[in-house]
Amino acid sequence: MIHYDTIKKYADRFNNRTQHPLISLVDFNQSKPLLREKFTLSFYAIIIKETNCGDLRYGNQYYDYAEGTMVFFGPGQIITNEPENEPHQPYGKALVFHPDLIKGTSLGKQIHDYSFFSYQSHEALHLSDKEKAVVTTCFDNITSEVSQNIDRHSKQLIVANLELLLKYCLRFYDRQFITREHANHGILEQFEAKLNEYLFGEKLSTEGVPTVAYFAQVLNLSPNYFGDLIKKETGKSALEFIQLHLIDLAKERLFDTSKSVSRIAYELGFKYPQHFARFFKQKVGVSPIEYRGLN
Repeated sequence: MIHYDTIKKYADRFNNRTQHPLISLVDFNQSKPLLREKFTLSFYAIIIKETNCGDLRYGNQYYDYAEGTMVFFGPGQIITNEPENEPHQPYGKALVFHPDLIKGTSLGKQIHDYSFFSYQSHEALHLSDKEKAVVTTCFDNITSEVSQNIDRHSKQLIVANLELLLKYCLRFYDRQFITREHANHGILEQFEAKLNEYLFGEKLSTEGVPTVAYFAQVLNLSPNYFGDLIKKETGKSALEFIQLHLIDLAKERLFDTSKSVSRIAYELGFKYPQHFARFFKQKVGVSPIEYRGLN
């Protein structure tokens, strides 16, 4: 596995000149044919793939991959360009930037809000021609600023243009969720079915309170993409969705006065009754015992 620990090493790989030690636009078209490889980066990468040149694996998942898509990688992630060791001619462009570039900036504080950089986020962004033109303009603006003589305004302007690009990508992802609404609604229905199966089956008491990651795995989605999808469909986070159903079940169980609150807590997957009591009061406003007394 190749480790690209500097921007220069990555740019050199594709026969590009390094424009800036912390940020550079890499044109894959300048590269000679290369062997497909497994690699990891010490920086962020935003890549526009102009042609379908292989199945790109990200962690243990495959990208929903086509011509004119954008893929996003964060530091420390392992990417496999398959089939490994097969020669290919890369096409497209990559905007790569080091975490040091954005340290101390508003973008540095908010970079984790861009969930498409997450290791688990394997859904590529499929661009329309209009969206691709916007992204290309952002790339050009950043490249133009990077190529200027460095002055006291350089970093601020580079980061501002980079942040603008990422905000556009968020907008385009929102559009993608909307245009795939039918498929997304099907996933929501599957999620509800799997959640009910978990809550009313044996897993709740044996496996514990279900997590977002569990259902994402069952549905073959990454946790972050799954969470964003549920948020767009329901207005609630996936965790809130799970917790609401769990609270409804808890209220129903509390009507059965033949069972102690502790027993109900264990049946609901809580390791300790006090954790259940704290969770219930936080969500309902009263303790389980108080709720039982009100009904």
